[in-house]
Amino acid sequence: MRELLDGWKLLGVIVVVLGLAVAALLWRMPDVEGVRAAIRLTARTSLLLFLAAFTAAALSRLAPGPLTAWQRRNRRTLGLGFAASHGLHALAIVTFALAAPLEFGRATSTASFVFGGAAYAFIVAMAATSFDRTAAWIGPRAWKVLHTTGVYYLWFVFLISFGMRTPARPWYAVFVALLVAAMAARLYAARRGAALGSRA
Repeated sequence: MRELLDGWKLLGVIVVVLGLAVAALLWRMPDVEGVRAAIRLTARTSLLLFLAAFTAAALSRLAPGPLTAWQRRNRRTLGLGFAASHGLHALAIVTFALAAPLEFGRATSTASFVFGGAAYAFIVAMAATSFDRTAAWIGPRAWKVLHTTGVYYLWFVFLISFGMRTPARPWYAVFVALLVAAMAARLYAARRGAALGSRA
């Protein structure tokens, strides 16, 4: 079981489960509403996978144990799983735009294209440099700048996206709380690590 949930096998499981979930949803609702439901589903799975990667190092430092050790060991894989989930999200958005252009126009804005486009640019760049060869090609300094800037920008976009939907769907506050807690854990772990380093 451990081998199945590590590395490339874990990524395969994530992609297959996501693909089957979206396919089942569209089979049950083979219309525009089904596509919109797929957009919402993949937004949520993307958020959860993003948070798993975003908090991996912090949680392994704050709460060491088998689960957080697994999370940190598979941080790169979880990040690629997030990229795959958001790839499905993009396909669902394109399908929505083609199937119902008027509804799509009412549901989007210039700001969503600008901020969403920048988010996808970060996702593609970060996924492309999540391999040893490409990471070595851009160098450790550029890699750190790209991935640090990217994860904080994506966190911000998720916070705005889910926060704006909370008035219409109050239970989205759960996702907002998870985002805030994840940021707090990350910042606290960094501060704690710096304090320990200064005492050494």
